[in-house]
Amino acid sequence: MGVSGCGKTSVAEGLAASLGYSFLEGDQLHPQANIDKMSKGIPLTDADRWPWLERIGERMRDAAASGQGIVVSCSALKRTYRDRLRSGAETGLSFVFLSGSRALLLARMGERRGHFMPASLLDSQLAALEDPSGEPGVVTVDIDAPVADVIAASLRQLSVLWGQDR
Repeated sequence: MGVSGCGKTSVAEGLAASLGYSFLEGDQLHPQANIDKMSKGIPLTDADRWPWLERIGERMRDAAASGQGIVVSCSALKRTYRDRLRSGAETGLSFVFLSGSRALLLARMGERRGHFMPASLLDSQLAALEDPSGEPGVVTVDIDAPVADVIAASLRQLSVLWGQDR
């Protein structure tokens, strides 16, 4: 989880592969109206996000019910969003908060091609972000490293959180 440009998709794909879990790109569950809005540089409201978060929670719940582990990339900027995902998943849920400086995030967003989220929305995401550090089930990983190192750091911290040696 984290703001746009933090590497959610790349890290989540790497985590899923390392853990033998399926991967879900949370942005794929946005209704077209949300994508259109963000594409125009208009920040989403809480009302825009609730149905999207419900869809993600349903997918996590379905995966758990079928015995499948799943890694989902999702911004989950506010505690209320994370709590909605926790209740929607109906099972243990961990978050990897990908943290980085505004300058690094802006540079990464500037390098992306074909993504609906414009760099102009970064500041609104940073303003909405409620730092999850200290919440149960959350690990924080600095993104100012190669993606393989971010994935490895995420796995190490998750292993500690889960009480496993990895």
